[in-house]
Amino acid sequence: MNIENTHLYTVDEFDNMVVHEVLRDVFEALEERGYNPVNQIVGYLVSGDPGYISTHKNARSKISKIDRNTILEILLKTYIDNTK
Repeated sequence: MNIENTHLYTVDEFDNMVVHEVLRDVFEALEERGYNPVNQIVGYLVSGDPGYISTHKNARSKISKIDRNTILEILLKTYIDNTK
């Protein structure tokens, strides 16, 4: 990252960065607790039940602050962009 230049971020770029950071944090917290992070996050996204996400390192609080539809939308867009 070049700190000499100013970079303007769009709202979409900022949302993407926040969601990716939160998912990374939640993934690591679940992994540290011995859970299968993919299964736990999918369970949460499908059911809406925050019990799928550990409170370790505030993972549940972090992921609960983001709308599940936003998470799914960003995950799908990221997947599609990476398969082009």
